[in-house]
Amino acid sequence: MYDYALIGGGIVGLATAYQLGQAHPNARLLLIEKESGWAAHQTGHNSGVIHSGIYYKPGSAKARMAVAGARSMVAFCEAQGVTHQICGKVIVAAHPDELPRLETLELRAAANGIVARRLTPEQLQEHEPHVRGVAALHIPSTGIIDYKQVAQALARLATEQGAELRLQTKLLGIVKKGDSVTLQTTQGDFPSRFLINCAGLYSDRVATLGGVCPRAKIIPFRGEYYELIPERRSLVRGLIYPVPNPSFPFLGVHFTRMTDGSVHAGPNAVLALAREGYKKTDLNFGEVFETLTYPAFWKLALKNADEGLQEIWRSLSKARFVHSMQTLIPEIQPSDVTPAGAGVRAQALAHDGALVDDFLILSGERQLHVCNAPSPAATASLEIAREIVSRIPPPE
Repeated sequence: MYDYALIGGGIVGLATAYQLGQAHPNARLLLIEKESGWAAHQTGHNSGVIHSGIYYKPGSAKARMAVAGARSMVAFCEAQGVTHQICGKVIVAAHPDELPRLETLELRAAANGIVARRLTPEQLQEHEPHVRGVAALHIPSTGIIDYKQVAQALARLATEQGAELRLQTKLLGIVKKGDSVTLQTTQGDFPSRFLINCAGLYSDRVATLGGVCPRAKIIPFRGEYYELIPERRSLVRGLIYPVPNPSFPFLGVHFTRMTDGSVHAGPNAVLALAREGYKKTDLNFGEVFETLTYPAFWKLALKNADEGLQEIWRSLSKARFVHSMQTLIPEIQPSDVTPAGAGVRAQALAHDGALVDDFLILSGERQLHVCNAPSPAATASLEIAREIVSRIPPPE
């Protein structure tokens, strides 16, 4: 029998396996992943940013773990030779009516212990010569990273510590009996004394299988990107973000210089028609039906109808997507960008129609379920894992 069984081979699951091995080196540990490789979903499709924590409500788990996670992630990368760069970013107020929101972010940075310097339009152009705005914040601690490399390093370290990591092992059911929780999978049954759910896009379903009410449902949002053609990459030096709309749970179209030198612009945020629907044509009728028959979804949709229609328009129209880019870099033209990949964000939506704003970790009998861990979960993954370890009992 295993002491701990983890579900999900994304960065949170792998970080938890690693941190468990550090805390309990003699524990028998199993991690299962249904895909043939690590970081196949949210981890492998994100924007590759080490977030500072500036956006998150002071005192929240997101704020606390993002700030600490930025430090621990950089230290991990330096120790393991993972590709990363601390390049800093600018958050740009394009119009005067965005200045109050920029000031709110400045106050939030101070409350979260993050260095943020206000820039004039002239100072902004010293950082990003092609960007136009009435003011900006410069956050020097933000960086870029290859999270797939992080996942591979965590998998290697967990294995070296003695954990058993199984790919192509899909969860089918969970059986609780006495002092054990058994994972029924496509590769057989695996009894353990404690279950940890880090299943990301399917975390709510896994919680339900374990008899735990997740208090929310995962709604998948696809984020689509464009990429600057090589000849126009010089338009962007580092990371360029708009001031986010506080009533909408996404950061808006921004520019990210990746670790390979490419520059991505995006994402938008549209309802995905499958939980793993990375293409517009990906469709899972059962999952769409599940979303559309969830009353809370319609509360969210009606509340954010204007923003939602704008996001759909951006998805359908390259010209509209480029127009959003031009808010920050006016000289960008449609010929300067080509379609890039997309990611899917697992966003928990509570039964009352409110988006779950913070990380959501729920306990059950011999179980723990991570039921909401969208961005900045990759940045904060080592800290989320420490939190998980602190909440579960030591091996019996």
